Amino acid sequence: MNKNTKVLALKYRPKSFDDLIGQEVIAETIKNSLKTNKLPNAYLFTGIRGVGKTTTARIVAKSLNCLNGAENICKENLCENCSAISNSSHIDVLEMDAASKTGVDDVRDLIEFSRYGPTSAKYKIFIIDEVHMLSKQAFNALLKTLEEPPEYLKFIFATTEIKKIPITVVSRCQRFDLTRIKSQELLKFIKKIVDLEKGQATDDALKLIVKISEGSVRDALSLLDRALLSVDQGKELDLNLAQKIFGYFDKSQLIDLFNNIFNGKEKEVINTYRKIYDQGVEPKIFINDFLEILYYFKNINSLKIEDTNFALNDVEFLKIKEISANLNSETLILFWQFTLKTLEELEMVSNQHLSIEMFLIRLLYLKSFKNKKNEEENIIDDNKKTSEIFKNDNNFLDNKKSKIIDQIKNITQEKKSKPKSLGENKIINSISTFDTLLEICTSKKEIKLKYELEKNVNLVSFENKRIEISFNENLDKNFVKDLSTKLFEWTNERWIISFSKNQGAPSKKDESKNNKKEIIDKIKNSRIYEDLITKFPDAELIDVKEENKENKND
Repeated sequence: MNKNTKVLALKYRPKSFDDLIGQEVIAETIKNSLKTNKLPNAYLFTGIRGVGKTTTARIVAKSLNCLNGAENICKENLCENCSAISNSSHIDVLEMDAASKTGVDDVRDLIEFSRYGPTSAKYKIFIIDEVHMLSKQAFNALLKTLEEPPEYLKFIFATTEIKKIPITVVSRCQRFDLTRIKSQELLKFIKKIVDLEKGQATDDALKLIVKISEGSVRDALSLLDRALLSVDQGKELDLNLAQKIFGYFDKSQLIDLFNNIFNGKEKEVINTYRKIYDQGVEPKIFINDFLEILYYFKNINSLKIEDTNFALNDVEFLKIKEISANLNSETLILFWQFTLKTLEELEMVSNQHLSIEMFLIRLLYLKSFKNKKNEEENIIDDNKKTSEIFKNDNNFLDNKKSKIIDQIKNITQEKKSKPKSLGENKIINSISTFDTLLEICTSKKEIKLKYELEKNVNLVSFENKRIEISFNENLDKNFVKDLSTKLFEWTNERWIISFSKNQGAPSKKDESKNNKKEIIDKIKNSRIYEDLITKFPDAELIDVKEENKENKND
């Protein structure tokens, strides 16, 4: 291994535009502006972490102040200015971290410092990293100087969150968006670093590093540094060791797990998952990898092996393509929704491992793996069973010996599904008023629907199977769909529910509050209340309750 003690991310940091990888267009644009001396007052570099924002800022600073000129920027034997800028010690190039200096006073000091010309360089340059963290007042204080700075002053900003910077600041800068580094380009780069470090690593191990780094050069070098340190001198870093180091597992295991789910093999599914868990894979990492493979199952026909960012090798890619040929999109979309829900539920359970096992068991019984030729024949028969599954997972699991579900009902099918027969649900002849509707919701135990009707709905009109309402911002987004479905189920007739621009009557909750307030105000104006307050000055009437009619008759 190389005896240089610097971490790889610092050791191989680009020193010139030619060393930058993946940002050729930006580098060429800046070099052309330097050649023609058309320099902006401020540069703004934005992009994800580790793609070269601060590095590019320093290269620009060196280009502006290099003693050899912008076209002959130092690469090996650095001039005095380039050396000082590389070490962040140049007196005329000030690097400031906006995360630690966010206030307006810090910016005012900066502006005051800018009044004096450069000491030993052509330009005085301010590099502000994570500039989005400056306060609103700090940005405002910077605006005038940013728009009309002295000829010797240049600003260079770097940020990961461009949307947090005021548009008035962005418009005064020349903006450059640094992109993620492409997988093949990043792989080629870290292969070169391995050779320079006299290390040994297989392509599969390096591809895993590229995948984890997600297009960030710094992340890739940090991971490579860690991996090479984990390998004894003279030994090779292979995929198995890399997976252990970074907590990843062989994706072929996950593909086998999917295949067993689609074939209803519960024992094999659980055993495969436990083997993955025993490798030290965290449940959250498992779920995220599960989602990734699920994405490939859904979209495999529109992808090429290069599009998977080294997540799959050739064998795995072809295996997914083969299995997905017998799957329908509804199944995979449902799997996706259940997996996202499970990811949220992991925060609520103490033993996440058991939660994942139960999640996999649910998928086994929610699958709709079936030969596509027979799909349409079973849609109507299976819709009714599937809706019961959604209502109560526990009831469904108790009846797991029943026929395997072949089709999961989606919104389109729900519209086409037939209403329950009279024997299953007695049809209500008439719902003529809003109050009647509330009573039926109570009798049918549709508590959520009743809650929405009472609290968030303002009735405009209710007549002839047509309900016109206005609503407040708290109304559930699925309210209309849920109410329409229930009314059709209860009456065997289609209802029209429309929204009105009219405000409508107060909601039932507001009406109840208003009535109670009127009663309280009336009581407070009574002689009895006045006599009571005279005797008990600290008393206060805060609520009233309707007298029980049965007790009153007694």
